[in-house]
Parts: sequence; C-alpha cells; structure tokens
Amino acid sequence: MALIHTDFFSDALGMCVEMDVILPEETKGQIGMEGRDGKGGWKTLYLLHGMSDDHTIWQRRTSIERYASEKGIAVVMPSTQLGWYTDMHCGYKWFTYISEELPRVCRAFFPRMSHRREDTFACGLSMGGYGALKLALRAPETFSCAASLSGGVDIVHICEQTSLADDHYWEDIFGPADKVRGSFNDLFAAAEELKASGKPLPKLYMWCGTEDSLLPGNHALRDHLLALGYDLTYAESAGNHAWQWWDLHIQDVLRWLFPQTEVK
Repeated sequence: MALIHTDFFSDALGMCVEMDVILPEETKGQIGMEGRDGKGGWKTLYLLHGMSDDHTIWQRRTSIERYASEKGIAVVMPSTQLGWYTDMHCGYKWFTYISEELPRVCRAFFPRMSHRREDTFACGLSMGGYGALKLALRAPETFSCAASLSGGVDIVHICEQTSLADDHYWEDIFGPADKVRGSFNDLFAAAEELKASGKPLPKLYMWCGTEDSLLPGNHALRDHLLALGYDLTYAESAGNHAWQWWDLHIQDVLRWLFPQTEVK
C-alpha cells in the first residue's frame, strides 16, 4: 500500500485542508501481509472520523492499512473538524465539501479511483457514522453503500437534548433545535425523501454496542429504514463507545462491502 498525506485548498470551505489516502499496491514480498491492486478503477472508501479526532485517527487506532491492502481498495480519510459533515448554520459548508468537492478532488489527484457510483462507499464512527449515512441518503448519485459504527444518527434527539443545556455549539451547526426535525440534516427525513423520489436506494450497514448511549437512536433509525424498505444490514453486540470495538467492526464492514476477499 501507499500511504499519502495531502494538503490542498478547498473552494467549498475557502481554506486549506488535509487528508490521508491509502492506495492499493500489488505486492508479494512483504512479510506478514499481501497487497492487492484492484483491477481497473480503484473502489474507494471514504472513512470518516468522530468528534474528538481527525484524518489520522483510523491509522492510529486500527489496522486499516492492512485491512484495506487485503481488499485492494483506496481509502480516503479526510479531516472535517467538529462540523458534523454539515453545511453549518453558522460556519463552514462541510457537507458540500465532503459530498461534492472531495470526490472530485480525489479523482483528479488519483486518476485510478473509480468514478462509478457502485465503486464509491462511505463509513464512519460516531459523528462520522452520521456523516456516512448522510452521504448515502443525500448524495446517492455518488455513494452506493454506507456504514455507520456507533453512529450519532438521531440528530434531532441530540439537538433537542443539548438545547436544554443552552449549548450553542449544536445550534451553530444545525440551527435552532426546534427546526432540525424534517430538515436536510435529519436522517429520518432524508430516508423518507429519497424513498419517495424513486431514485436508486443505497445499501446500508449499522452496528452499535449494547452498552453505548447512542443505541436507542440506532434502534429508531433501524426501524425507520426497514419500514421504508431499505436494504439494511443491522448488527449489535457487546461494546461501548470505544476503539477496541471499531477496530473489530470495521473488518465486518469490509467483509460486507467486499465479500469476495477475506480480511485477515
């Protein structure tokens, strides 16, 4: 694998940003692992971080490079600060950046990345789990599959609860708490609107630990998606909001996305 750090200017954000990118490489002589180079255009996974983290965290806390090497895929790990993958009420246009500009920039920098919807995926943890599902539901022409690990997926509930504490952080991102339900940023509304549009629906994957405080929100979105007829794979098992579980379950996500090759 090649691990590349990239600094570049974002027109959507009006500032310089960072990302780390893993690219596949065919190898035979590496001790302890074997690299594959996906044939044709590279299938690409956009791997999103959570609230306390940045573009380096998946490399620092998991073996994502080794897992991706065995699949022969490209992995894009952007930094999006604390913006919740959202065009903020007061702030930056993080959703425009992540859904439109970033795929375009990556494909320009790395021409072997596939442009096809069926080769483009998103996954994230916590805040990034929300972001990954949002990409699939609000930009389905680009992303065919998305996976959430311990996702903060019920943003309406989160905003309503935090507004009681007069926390302006959430209002700066999503606007007034009483305006979030049914908005562009509400995943429940996004799922309904996409279903009603008649456009192709993405395939979705969700996992959450049974000791995680975000579990009720995951249950609510699971039930909503299944009622709407989405192709959803849902799993839960022992675990809290911690990296030991995300390192384990990102491997399940890769098996779900690429069942023809094994994660070792």
